[in-house]
Amino acid sequence: MAPTHTDQVDHPANSAIEDSSKTGSIYTQASSDGHFHRVPSSFRSYILPPSSTNPPDFPAAPNRYIIYICLTCPWAHRANIVRSLKKLEDVIELVVMDYEMGPEGWFFSGRDGTAEKDPVYGFTKVKDLYLKADPDYKGRYTVPFLWDRERETIVNNESSEIIRMLETAFDSFLPEEEREEAKGEKGLYSEHLRKEIDTFNDWVYDGINNGVYKTGFAATQEAYESHVFPLFEALDRVEKHLEDPAHRPYLFGKYITEADVRLYTTIIRFDAAYFTMFRCNIAMIRDESRFPKLHRWVRNLYWGHEAFRKTTNFEQLKKGYRKATKEEIVPVGPLPHILPL
Repeated sequence: MAPTHTDQVDHPANSAIEDSSKTGSIYTQASSDGHFHRVPSSFRSYILPPSSTNPPDFPAAPNRYIIYICLTCPWAHRANIVRSLKKLEDVIELVVMDYEMGPEGWFFSGRDGTAEKDPVYGFTKVKDLYLKADPDYKGRYTVPFLWDRERETIVNNESSEIIRMLETAFDSFLPEEEREEAKGEKGLYSEHLRKEIDTFNDWVYDGINNGVYKTGFAATQEAYESHVFPLFEALDRVEKHLEDPAHRPYLFGKYITEADVRLYTTIIRFDAAYFTMFRCNIAMIRDESRFPKLHRWVRNLYWGHEAFRKTTNFEQLKKGYRKATKEEIVPVGPLPHILPL
């Protein structure tokens, strides 16, 4: 299944793109216009099932690929959840880096259960993997990304495409009942919902997934206010969507879809990190007077499904955002991080 949607936005031509290969520039978030602009991912190859008619450059195979993530990042969290939902733990290795950025980006430390070093080459910085894949690479050293042990390169570092690969490309290595074609309407990206899911993903990405970043990394009052109000309008739109009985308990009914995964990784961070450190502080998700259905939706996923709960680490993500926003203090609350059902 080829990708049909990516989380990409054009970087305005009149706003300087930072070269993160220079020490320290990894922390520059806003462009010269005061707004945060997400730079498109650079590695865009695709893993295809081994049964493909023409042998692909990157055929699906067990133990060939590695997903690199950190537990702070919501984009990496998507891949972690889908890997777990698809029960691919024995097929694709997962490497968890430190939850904070160092001077040159994500790194390995061994702190709090994270990897001490890269398991393939012994590198201590993700930068080294990017430069091994492309010695001339000048972009940001982002997660998640898929590494190919055999060709010794990054396959893809665009989260929306990585999760599409995980949804179907490795199905031949799973029991038949776990394959998407056998799940029908229970699939993460089932045929009858694809148009609706793609449309939903589009506006959720711009307004919410990336909206919190446009708000949190705004460098001027004008930029901040131009994003924080649209962010909450988009959250209100999700609340309205969930008012339809056909959109409960999950976004498109009885079964979890890709749309649930993509929205969850932002919403689960909202009260603990974005409300405080990103100044997305008009209301919390747990505010039952404004978001009663959205609040129940996120708790249904967290408490009802291990793939969501076990991949969420509130302490690490709060520490990571503290470093990203250059704050000295990690907020303690709100407590509890997520309320019970």
